[in-house]
Formats: sequence, structure tokens, C-alpha cells
Amino acid sequence: MIVVGGEALIDLVPAPGPVEALLPRPGGGPYNTALALGRLGDRVAFCSRVSTDAFGETLLAGLRAAGVDCSLVQRGPEPTTLAVASVGPDGSAAYSFYTEGTADRFFTLPELPSGVRGLALGTCSLVLEPGAGAYEALLRREAGRGVFTLLDPNIRPGLIADPEAYRARFLGWLPYVSLLKLSEEDAAWLGGSVDRWLAAGPRAVVLTRGAEGMTVRTREGAEHSVPARRVAVADTIGAGDTVNAALLHRLLGAPDPERPDWPAVLDFAARAAALTCTRAGAEPPYAAEL
Repeated sequence: MIVVGGEALIDLVPAPGPVEALLPRPGGGPYNTALALGRLGDRVAFCSRVSTDAFGETLLAGLRAAGVDCSLVQRGPEPTTLAVASVGPDGSAAYSFYTEGTADRFFTLPELPSGVRGLALGTCSLVLEPGAGAYEALLRREAGRGVFTLLDPNIRPGLIADPEAYRARFLGWLPYVSLLKLSEEDAAWLGGSVDRWLAAGPRAVVLTRGAEGMTVRTREGAEHSVPARRVAVADTIGAGDTVNAALLHRLLGAPDPERPDWPAVLDFAARAAALTCTRAGAEPPYAAEL
């Protein structure tokens, strides 16, 4: 089983039409990653704290429809986090968040079932306390148990009150990370280098470069790149989360995850992300589409 930990929220996405309107869609980086893994046919569980409000019910219904196990989801009466998305001419998305007193912030450290092979974490849930501390403890504990861990920081600068403290905390996570995946924008904001991050612990770093594709660097010094697929872009919402899922799907499904066929893994991730970009909102592809 793969466990994805982190926030589930509602994206308010601009709707096409003569009058400006915002269309609510299920979202959140970890939520999208879990949804994508379920659609790819993986055995996956979502680990979070989700509101009992109507949005929370919608979020869980979406996961269940994709075959995601929701037994690790904690519930609470606090409201669901909202993210207001603005989409640029090239389809890129920017966000503002409404997070005060929302359900995911009160996540507490759970015990995971036996048989967990992978754990994915990232985005807002590793920023907003007190829940961030519980997710961090989950990362450290499961890495210590030998679980393959993926970290996608998915930086949202507007949520980070003290950038330097966050950067220091990020470096403290790396000894517990098997695979670090981040965008060029994330890397620039963090201000580090792939060499430094690899030396801190991860077996590999995957850097996504938007329309230029993606690159992996490994601890052994190997480097591989693949181009992005050329598609008509509706928006890029959920594309990076789809990459997370595709990487985990291929790496943990391989005969030897320690020695993956990186060009094939990256190509699969690029194809999956491209399909997501052709659709409005975070709508990752099903296995049959790939």
C-alpha cells in the first residue's frame, strides 16, 4: 500500500463564461496525488483530517470513487480549506488560501497499517501548524521503518511566514526522504542546489521544468531528462501532483525500485501530466488512458 498524507481542500477555479465566476473543485496536492494513484490502479490510502462539512463529504466521495482507502482519514467540524486559483494565459495557476482554523491543521499522528511500502507528503500540510509537526513526525517515523518516502514541497510562498525557518526545516527533512520531487520554481525559492540536497539523503531528485520536461539526478551521479508532451493546455492544476503519483506508480511497481529505468519512469510521468493539463482543474488520467 502507498499512503499519501496531507491536505484535501477545495480549489475555486475560474469558470469560462461572460461573467466571472469561481467553480469549486476538489484539490490539494496530496489529495490530487492520492486520486491519481487510485486512478492508476494502485492500492493507496489517504491520511489527513477532513471536515465534516459538505465540501469534506465531496472530497471523500471523490477519493472513494477512485478506489482510495479513506480509513486513515480523521474527521472534524472545522471548515474545509479553500484555495482561490487564478490561471494565466499559458495555463499556469497561482493560488491564494483561506486556512484559518481549517480541519487539516488539527491532524494528529496516526498509526499506519502493516504493509505500507510508500509514503508521499508535501504542500500546505507541512507548513501549517500544529498539523505540520504531526506530518513531519510521520515522515521521520516511517522512513525509520524503511518505507520509501516521496517529498514534494510544492512551495506556496503566501503561506510561509518565515521563509528562512522553512528552508532550514526543509533541509532537516531530507535525511528521511527517498525521492525529492520539486519544480524549478520551488528549487529557486528554496535557494539550494541538487548536489546539496542529494548529499543530505535522497536517493534521487526529480526536477520538473514545465514545458521543458523533467530531469532526474541520482545519488550515484546519473542524470536523465525527458521532454514535455506538447498538448493544448487547459490549465496546469494538478500536473505536478500527477507526476508524484506516476513516479510512485512506476518506482514501487518495478522489480527493483533501487535501480529503476529512469527514462521510462520519467516518460510515463510526462505523459500522465500532459493529459492532466488538457483538462480544467485537477483531473488526473486513468491507467487505461496511458
